[in-house]
Amino acid sequence: MITLQAQQEAHTHRHVVPFRPIRAPCEWAAAHQRRSCSSSSGRRSNRRGSVHTPARRVHTQAVATAQAPSAELQQASEEVLVQLRRIIDPDFGEDIVSCGFVKDMNIDQVTGAVAFTLELTTLACPVKDQFRREATQYVQELPWVSNVEVKLSSQPAKPVTPDNGRPGGLSKVKHVIAVSSCKGGVGKSTTAVNLAYTLAQMGAKVGIFDADVYGPSLPTMVSPELRILRMDPETRAITPTEYQGVSLVSFGFAGQGSAIMRGAMVSGLIQQMLTTSEWGELDYLVVDFPPGTGDIQLTLCQSVAFSAAVVVTTPQKLAFVDVAKGVRMFAKLAVPVVAVVENMSYFDGEDGKRYKPFGEGSGKRVQEDFGIPNLVQFPIVPDLSAAGDDGLPLVCSNPAGPVAAAFMDLGATVVREVAKLSNTHKHGVTWNEQQGLLRVVLPAVSASNPPAPFYLEPAVVRRHDTSARSINEWTGEALGAADVPDDVKPLSIAQVGNYAVQITWEDGFNQVASYKLLQSLKPNSVQPESLQVAGVTVQP
Repeated sequence: MITLQAQQEAHTHRHVVPFRPIRAPCEWAAAHQRRSCSSSSGRRSNRRGSVHTPARRVHTQAVATAQAPSAELQQASEEVLVQLRRIIDPDFGEDIVSCGFVKDMNIDQVTGAVAFTLELTTLACPVKDQFRREATQYVQELPWVSNVEVKLSSQPAKPVTPDNGRPGGLSKVKHVIAVSSCKGGVGKSTTAVNLAYTLAQMGAKVGIFDADVYGPSLPTMVSPELRILRMDPETRAITPTEYQGVSLVSFGFAGQGSAIMRGAMVSGLIQQMLTTSEWGELDYLVVDFPPGTGDIQLTLCQSVAFSAAVVVTTPQKLAFVDVAKGVRMFAKLAVPVVAVVENMSYFDGEDGKRYKPFGEGSGKRVQEDFGIPNLVQFPIVPDLSAAGDDGLPLVCSNPAGPVAAAFMDLGATVVREVAKLSNTHKHGVTWNEQQGLLRVVLPAVSASNPPAPFYLEPAVVRRHDTSARSINEWTGEALGAADVPDDVKPLSIAQVGNYAVQITWEDGFNQVASYKLLQSLKPNSVQPESLQVAGVTVQP
């Protein structure tokens, strides 16, 4: 038997007393973690593609459970892996063996029975069963195989850094998605709420954070039984309320309506509510941004590592001007925009003709000017706004309708693009102990242009530290660079927002390495050696 081992996690939580927001920035607190997320995925040829991320593409190790397998068993397992390598992931362009999806292989040489698990990483996948069908079909083609059992399981991909660069209660959230418009009245909140519930219908664990304290929309658009937030008196952690399986946090649930306060106080309040809420282990946290590109938006992007952003606009040229500012803001803050939603694009008349009362072209222009990979257009549907006013999202009240189908397309698009950026293309630094190298992935400018990883020797990064402890402020000369041993190793790596990583070295030295510094070290990169996975050579 050949077993490919996985990891699991657990978590506990507690809560009491109603939440009352702390308005003073100095009283922000850190919080805990909760729940778990994972998923499954698959493949669809010439269609929407799979929506998952490789668990660990190069670090998966084959382990013999009792003793080294016989030559016959090793040969049989290699024949099975050869068949499985015929299944190509359409997003990453690699086979499922190289992606690390094949686990727990068990071959009975007497009966010819073969069993294994396809361990995927997102339940929000419309095509996960196709991998199972193709795996069964291809393995059964081997003449000695009598029976094939393929199980599907899920294991969240390991984050690039231990805490994924997110503070407090966000540390167990796998992906944070910003939904922004930079202009009011374009249907941003409607898009955010229905997108969140669509992701939940696809099998993901989801939360929504309403970041607009001046006019919170979430309390109107959903109808939770418990309409007030609660706080743990000891940890000051906020417990989100819940509606139809989705965790909810909004200033509107704080029992104080909308806020009347200055911008600096609002930024502190939003950061407090976002980071001290016990979100637990979520697949996706959808953040409904307030309109604009001011202090609130900058604070959110600089304090939380956002996985991606969805920009909402309308067909008018005036909407393009404001939305373009938001796209530039996200680009400057290294938050990839993965989709443009053009709301109120058209309506179909009773005469069979399609009418566009607000013109056309704004969404397409945003997509083309900024290289955003996806454009999703929504029609003018009175039921959509009516459902929001009634406290039940339309994708929940009419999940089989055309609007729900359009949101399903948007949800699949978001999951697919985030999966591309996640893990394989996620910016950050990872320590590959087997290779003795740091794997560096710089921030992506867009989901359609992911950066290629490169590898650096730890000593090179350590010797180029630019802090005052390593640089003579008067001469600019490096201090103690020659004292750094060639075999220095990192103990931990933590992401700092979207701009840098903090490396704690084995001698206790803490280094903040900016992505700009790491980019300058790229000429010093080295090529790692190949790895062996279940007897198959895999390139890092």
